[in-house]
Amino acid sequence: MNKAVAVVGMCGSGKSVLCKYFTDLGWDSVYFGGVAVSQLVRNNIPVNEANEREIRERLRRELGMGAFAIILKDEITDKLSRRNVVLDGLYSWSEYLILKELLGEDLILLAVVTNSEIRKSRLARRAVRPLSAEMVDSRDVAEIENSEKGGPIAKADYYIINNGSEAELKAQFDSFMQWLDR
Repeated sequence: MNKAVAVVGMCGSGKSVLCKYFTDLGWDSVYFGGVAVSQLVRNNIPVNEANEREIRERLRRELGMGAFAIILKDEITDKLSRRNVVLDGLYSWSEYLILKELLGEDLILLAVVTNSEIRKSRLARRAVRPLSAEMVDSRDVAEIENSEKGGPIAKADYYIINNGSEAELKAQFDSFMQWLDR
């Protein structure tokens, strides 16, 4: 049976890097953030942190806190019928509950956790959509208070601490894959 691994964590923790490791192994991918970005592009609205936040929060007001799972569940189940899938950006507890009901034991939560100052430093230097420390703090508060983001991180099946080098992150990913294959 194929597995769906949802990579969860705060912005700048290393979720995208981990997701790339999965796709390098041939896993399919579903990017939750793509929902907001595609809506912005479709409506000719600039893609930036403030506009993405507005779309995320509007969708959740309209569809509930499980909005992204509702929007993406057909894509997830379709891809999962063919191969393993990594879910990049599951945020809310409600999304987790919807997908857990849909996928049962085939859904695994992998949390990546990084010290706040390290995340801020990484996000300030990233090439795409860099964020200032103040923007990171603002996003963290919004995601915790408005998006139920803490629940899936707290409930994770496996944790990776990403405070070091990419080689150290890759070694932890390899350990996770061994755990997953148990």
